[in-house]
Amino acid sequence: MGGTPHAAQPRGSDWLSVGQVAARSGVAVSALHFYEARGLIRSTRNAGNQRRYPRAVLRRVSLIKVAQRAGVPLAEIGEALATLPEDGIPTRADWQRLSRQWRGDLDARIVRLQRLRDQLDGCIGCGCLSLKDCPLRNPGDVLAAEGPGAPGLEPG
Repeated sequence: MGGTPHAAQPRGSDWLSVGQVAARSGVAVSALHFYEARGLIRSTRNAGNQRRYPRAVLRRVSLIKVAQRAGVPLAEIGEALATLPEDGIPTRADWQRLSRQWRGDLDARIVRLQRLRDQLDGCIGCGCLSLKDCPLRNPGDVLAAEGPGAPGLEPG
């Protein structure tokens, strides 16, 4: 996706270098290159073959960072970004639509994390010496069918 000119070219002052995008967004240059390689953001090249980003890329980078912080997988972020205007600033309706898309998954993840947190105390209480009773490693003693030993434990 990167490196190709856009149909509607921003004016000269509307272009940002990769360093300017990094400084303004708080994201490392290497991360910006990674996002571009994944097709999440897009640049063009100037006459000196240097990357130039439209100012609107700052909104896209912000969305990526917020979504990552919320635990949204990068593949899903990419799918969401593909529905946004590439060269313009996303609208309020765009942001609300993305929020609704991710809300169900985030709510389910919160429930799983709360269950993990609540069961963790019980696990620490038993000292994880009993895999039969461990609600985290062996809920309902499902590993009993695999025979003696500790089949559910990772090596190391």
